[in-house]
Amino acid sequence: MVAPTLDIETKLWNSGYSYVCGIDEVGRGSFAGPVCVGAVIFPKNCELLDGVMDSKLLKSRERERLAEEIKSQALAWAVAEIGVSAINKVGIGKSTQMAFRKAVKLLDYSPDYILVDAFYIRHLNRKKQKAVKDGDTICASISAASIIAKVYRDKLMKKLSKKYPQYGFGRHKGYGTKRHQEAIRKYGLSKIHRKSFDLSKFL
Repeated sequence: MVAPTLDIETKLWNSGYSYVCGIDEVGRGSFAGPVCVGAVIFPKNCELLDGVMDSKLLKSRERERLAEEIKSQALAWAVAEIGVSAINKVGIGKSTQMAFRKAVKLLDYSPDYILVDAFYIRHLNRKKQKAVKDGDTICASISAASIIAKVYRDKLMKKLSKKYPQYGFGRHKGYGTKRHQEAIRKYGLSKIHRKSFDLSKFL
């Protein structure tokens, strides 16, 4: 298993950048609920927290523990969400980009370089950012961002599960599992389903 490192961040710190920010999205492919983006700036030349890796590879309890440790160690962190109404209006691509920019704005420190998992952030200086392939697997700041965003979104989907118990959001977090598809077929679409995802084929 590949473990993330601070190699990319260290090169940037050594090049004179102080506020290197890792960014990752969670929930982009979900059928329901918001898309969320985490942003983390670690202190220059910090030690890598033990256990940090792609949030999808961690058990929920481990993610929650690490999220608290990441927030304690980070120089700055933020989670931004863009809701279903925006996703249905402008699509998931633009909504994800909106969430990226919102997360950057929410940080206590303005990043002087941004590392993003697989994307560039539109309308921000491209010379001061890097789209890292498999970033949540190899880059510690991006992995950390994925962890805090996933913990945040999972809690949100569990709350929404109480409002819409028939769909099982607490279990699948809105992703298109077989159980979720069967629930859509049985109960139709709720207010938090992404109509822009052509979910009518499951009805």
